[in-house]
Amino acid sequence: MRVGQWRLRGLVLALALADSHVLAQTEPSASGIYSCTDARGRKLTSDRPIAECLDREQKLLNPSGTVRARVGPTQTAQERADAEAREKAESETRALLLEEKRRERALLIRYPSRKVHDKERAEALAQVAAVVQTANQRVEELKRDRVKLDTEMEFYKKDPSRAPPALRRQMEDVAQSMAGQRRFLAEQEGEIRRVNARFDEELERLDPLWMAQARARPAAANAKK
Repeated sequence: MRVGQWRLRGLVLALALADSHVLAQTEPSASGIYSCTDARGRKLTSDRPIAECLDREQKLLNPSGTVRARVGPTQTAQERADAEAREKAESETRALLLEEKRRERALLIRYPSRKVHDKERAEALAQVAAVVQTANQRVEELKRDRVKLDTEMEFYKKDPSRAPPALRRQMEDVAQSMAGQRRFLAEQEGEIRRVNARFDEELERLDPLWMAQARARPAAANAKK
C-alpha cells in the first residue's frame, strides 16, 4: 500500500512538471518588467506601466533584473501647461540675453573708447545748439518787427480800432510767430535733456564693457607669446 502511494505521488509530480514545461513554452517572454514603490509604500511590478505609480518614477527592468531605463512620472494637463510656460519664459529670457549681448557688441563697435563717445555727444549737442541759435535770431527779428509795428500803432493809440486791417494782421502774425518760436525753443531745451540722458545711459553700459576689454587685452597678448 505504501509503495502504491509513492507511485501515485511520483505520477502527480511528473504531470505537474510537464504542465509547467508546456506553459513556459506557450507563454510569450516579457520584454521587460516595470517596478516601482507606490504612495502607500508597496513595491509593485508589472509587464506594463503601473497605474498606481504614474505620479512617480518607474524602473524598466531587464529579465536579468538590471535596470534598462527609468520612466518619469506622467504629467497632468496642468503640469504640462506649467512646464510649457516655464520653457517659454526661459526661452524669452535667453532671447533677451542674446539681444542684450548683440546691443553691447553694437555699442562697442560704434564707441570703441570714451573719447569717441564724448565726441559724438558733443556733435549731437552742437547740432541742437545751432538750431537754438537760429531760433533765437528769429526771435530777435520778430522783436524788431514788433517795435516797428508798435511805432505805427502809436497813431491809433486813442482808438486802436481805427488801425488799418493790414497793420492789425501784421501785429497778430508777429505775436503768433513769437509764441511759436518760444514753444520751439522750449522743445529744444527738452531735446538737449534727451540727448544727454541718452548718452549718460549709454555711458553706464559702456564703462564696464570698456573695462572688460582693457582687462582682456593683456591676457590675449600673453596668450600669443
